[in-house]
Amino acid sequence: MSDIIDEPEDDRIINEPLSEALTKRYLAYALSTITSRALPDVRDGLKPVQRRILYGMRELKLNPDGGYRKCAKVVGEVMGNYHPHGDASIYDTMVRLAQDFSVRYPLVDGQGNFGNIDGDSPAAMRYTESRMTEAAKLLLEGLDEDAVDFKDTYDENDREPVVLPAGFPNLLANGATGIAVGMATSIPPHNVAEVIDAALMLVDKKTTTTEELMTVLPGPDFPTGGVIVEPQHSILNAYETGRGSFRMRAKYTVEDLGRGQWQIVVTEIPYQVQKGKLIEKIAELIESKKAPLLGDVRDESAEDIRLILEPRAKTVEPDVLMESLFKICDLETRFSLNMNVLHKGAPQVMGLRDVLRAYLDHRREVVVRRAQFRLDKIEKRLHLLDGYLIAYLNIDEVIRIIREEDEPKEVMIARFGITEIQAEAILNLRLRALRKLEEFEIRKEHENLSEERSEIIAMLGSEARQWTKVKKELREARKVFDPSTELGRRRAAFEIAPEIDVDAALEASMPKEPLTVVLSTKGWIRGMKGHGLDMDGTKFKDGDSLAFHEEVYTTDKLILMASDGRAFTLTCDKLPGGRGHGEPIRISIDLEDSVEIVAMFKLDGTRKRLMASDAGYGFVVQESELESNRKAGKSVVTVPDGSKLLVTDLARGDHVAVIGTNRKLLIFPLDELPEMSRGKGNKLQNYRGTDKLGDAMVFDGEDGLIVTDSAGRMRGFTEWREWLGKRAQAGKAVMKGFPKSGRFSG
Repeated sequence: MSDIIDEPEDDRIINEPLSEALTKRYLAYALSTITSRALPDVRDGLKPVQRRILYGMRELKLNPDGGYRKCAKVVGEVMGNYHPHGDASIYDTMVRLAQDFSVRYPLVDGQGNFGNIDGDSPAAMRYTESRMTEAAKLLLEGLDEDAVDFKDTYDENDREPVVLPAGFPNLLANGATGIAVGMATSIPPHNVAEVIDAALMLVDKKTTTTEELMTVLPGPDFPTGGVIVEPQHSILNAYETGRGSFRMRAKYTVEDLGRGQWQIVVTEIPYQVQKGKLIEKIAELIESKKAPLLGDVRDESAEDIRLILEPRAKTVEPDVLMESLFKICDLETRFSLNMNVLHKGAPQVMGLRDVLRAYLDHRREVVVRRAQFRLDKIEKRLHLLDGYLIAYLNIDEVIRIIREEDEPKEVMIARFGITEIQAEAILNLRLRALRKLEEFEIRKEHENLSEERSEIIAMLGSEARQWTKVKKELREARKVFDPSTELGRRRAAFEIAPEIDVDAALEASMPKEPLTVVLSTKGWIRGMKGHGLDMDGTKFKDGDSLAFHEEVYTTDKLILMASDGRAFTLTCDKLPGGRGHGEPIRISIDLEDSVEIVAMFKLDGTRKRLMASDAGYGFVVQESELESNRKAGKSVVTVPDGSKLLVTDLARGDHVAVIGTNRKLLIFPLDELPEMSRGKGNKLQNYRGTDKLGDAMVFDGEDGLIVTDSAGRMRGFTEWREWLGKRAQAGKAVMKGFPKSGRFSG
């Protein structure tokens, strides 16, 4: 057998466990998503793609007072130089920065179709044009003055800023949303003037509390306006913790049409709600009769929003109509607050005060760096001016040296004790500059620059002066967003939501008609008009028969109890009519074929019921706990495997009577059973072998135990106390005359 020769492994091959390799790469991907895509920087409030778009537009000199350029040009520049990702993601971001209904203070001035609040898409980038806004220019101010650090671009052929100088607090002004790996951010927009006022308050008093900040910054300010109805204490808690939500509503007015007629006019809708989809949803609610007070909806919007809501009847109260709609459509929404931002390179959830403090620290650093940059410029200029003054004082000697010496630079350096830079500057002077007037101007410039240098040095050496400079710049920025202007005015209002019992109002406004609900054994349900109907004459499909019937009104709600312990709720006004055989109950509720309905009754929140499974466990439940809006129902009774819900009796009385399939009877006080909203309950009676619970009921001890046999005859037992015991005992054989069915009724 020949020897095996080991060949050297390729240096590029790394041997490591697959799980470890996947973990490392997924963590690297997650970190990249968090830091380079989804989360904004707390200092300038921008994600990398937004920052690169603004920087790219600056490099293209698309200033607010300049001309527009095709968005395709900007996208290509950004993608080729700074952001090596798809053009769609760059253009989508650019479009959003230009939409005045998406961002509170647009950073891109768009020309062309950039979409609308209806949800229509923008035109392709080859058709639209753009330039920066004044707000964007303010964010970029200072980039040429070493205000921030720069880093290499992805291909190392260029440089890009790590963060922008941010002349105003953009993070809170325009907000941010994003989803990373395992975390997300959601920050609502605010009014810049209010945010700057809060920042100035924090500069003046470092110990300012969040509650004090809210005296000038009461809450978000959404670009689409609307009404914020979130309580102040809830907003305060959200700002302190960095987590919470804000409840927003549409703004509306009531227009009087005369003769008692009126209509609702919606003029502002909640933030990030598409008007087109909102109208579709409202129309769908009208069609499905889920908005019983609303008659019609139409859109009369032009440049401003104008949605018309017509009531079904003029007797409806406008506030009641709107409260009913707020519950079921996006005329009311919630905007979540999760101030998860990048602070010092790492994700962190910060409160309002911490966010403002981080921004102010950034602005102070920008002020210091710009001042140092200016100081360096002044030092260099003063150095040259000192050389010029020496030249003017010795002008004849300078001219002689230039005319007669072969190496005038070295001679001047040795003769006047100047530097090489000064000598070079003197040699480059034009003859026309050798005037007395020029000497005067140089001395004046030297004096002004010396004074400015002294001020900068004093500022760099004093933290108080640095903060004064920060405050001055913030006040200047505030003028751009003055609240008296259209851009700066507060758009979202604050109100307290009225306390209106919508259910009671709906019930009062709906016609109250008598119905008899009929449910067949095969699960067909219908609502037959009237009470006192002859059930014997009710017709069913072949092989079907009556299972349950209940007299109700159209304003009532119906509870169906399933054998698996779930409770289903139906509104009686939406039941199929009495003509024909109705419709299968499984259309209205999610009920499996193996599960059957064991009880049906009208919902009355004041009553209590005894719930028990045939496994012999039960409890008392408030009837209001059975209500549910879910089609899948609400799990109330936990039924053991192989068992089913057996008893749903009204808990009227003070004692519980239970009987097993072994015909043993046990009676115990009702207060021995717990009152619960859901669960398995406590053991009612002790059984052996295959015996189970046969029936249970609640009765009043003073009236005695009254049972009904299969023929409908009622019989009372006054000697029931002989069977009185403790819950979970076995009981004794039933008394003579007890129905052979082994049940208390039927």
